[in-house]
Amino acid sequence: MNETTAYSRPAGHETAAVEVHTPTPIVPAHTVPLVPVRPGTIPAVASVVLPDGRVVTGYAIEPAKPEPVAVKPAVSRAAVNIALGGVGFLAVCGGLLMLTAFIAALTALITQLVILAAVIFGGWIAVQVFSASGHSGGTTVNIRKAVIKRNKFYG
Repeated sequence: MNETTAYSRPAGHETAAVEVHTPTPIVPAHTVPLVPVRPGTIPAVASVVLPDGRVVTGYAIEPAKPEPVAVKPAVSRAAVNIALGGVGFLAVCGGLLMLTAFIAALTALITQLVILAAVIFGGWIAVQVFSASGHSGGTTVNIRKAVIKRNKFYG
């Protein structure tokens, strides 16, 4: 229900209309029997006076507190140094292993190149020695056409 009430003010002031709102109670759909509960501590009731003179009373709500952060155990400097030393040692070992593998591969490559050069050079020499087109200043004898008389060759 809304009611409008006029207040008279001293002379020279205008009359102002004030509306008063009365709340309508909410009826719950299902009524649940109330069970009295004893709180561990009785909370403090706070009252606030609004600028227009009304007083609002209610319970103070404490802000939610975050859960405490678990304290991390301190790590000693010696443990950090040992861990860093271990990582460095593993890096050096890995580098040496890679260097060894690289040297072995390089050695195998050089060995194969030397063998290839020897095969090519040996083949070239064999072609030069057994070449039929080469003239060395001697005579070529065809044995099948030779005639043998008294242990002498006649061509």
